[in-house]
Amino acid sequence: MSQSAQENLVHRAMAGEEGAFDALVGPFIGAAYQMAVTILKDREEARDAVQEASLKCWKKLGQLQIGMPIRPWFLAIVANQCRSVRRSRWWRVVKMADPPAPSVGSEDRLVLKADLDRALDHLRADDRVALFLNFYLDLPMEQVAEVLGLSVPATKARIYRALRKLRPGLEVQEVNG
Repeated sequence: MSQSAQENLVHRAMAGEEGAFDALVGPFIGAAYQMAVTILKDREEARDAVQEASLKCWKKLGQLQIGMPIRPWFLAIVANQCRSVRRSRWWRVVKMADPPAPSVGSEDRLVLKADLDRALDHLRADDRVALFLNFYLDLPMEQVAEVLGLSVPATKARIYRALRKLRPGLEVQEVNG
C-alpha cells in the first residue's frame, strides 16, 4: 500500500469509518494471531487477545502519527495485550513469601502448579487479589492498600492471613538436585 493510500485510510478511519480501519489492520490480523499464539500458547486466548488489541487500536487511532507504519504499531498493541493476558494468569506464577533458604546438599522444594491452583481456589477472592497485587505485581504495600481500600496495617494483616490459609493447601514435593 502506498504512503498516500495509507494516509487516506488513516484519515477516514479517524473520522470513524470502520471499513477504512479494517483495510488498515486487516492485512496484519493473520500475523498478529500467529504472534499471539506464539506468546500465549493458547489459540482461544490468542484470538481474544487479537480482538481486544484491535479494539484498543481503534480507540487509540488518534495517537497514530500520520506517515507512521501501521504494522509495527498494531503488532506492538497486540504484543502488549498478550503480556496483559499472561499477567492475568497470576495464579500460575504467584511467588511465595518466605521461601525456604537453600542450603548446600539439601533437596530442592517444589510446589506443583496444580497444587497452587487448588490452594488458591480455596481462598476468598479478596485474599487472592491481595496476594496478586503484592506478590505478582510487586506493588508496594501502600499501593496494595489503596487498591483494596484498606489501611496499610489492615492490608498487611489480610496478606498474612491469606498466606497462612494458602500454605496448608500446598503439597511440597521434594526434588533431588
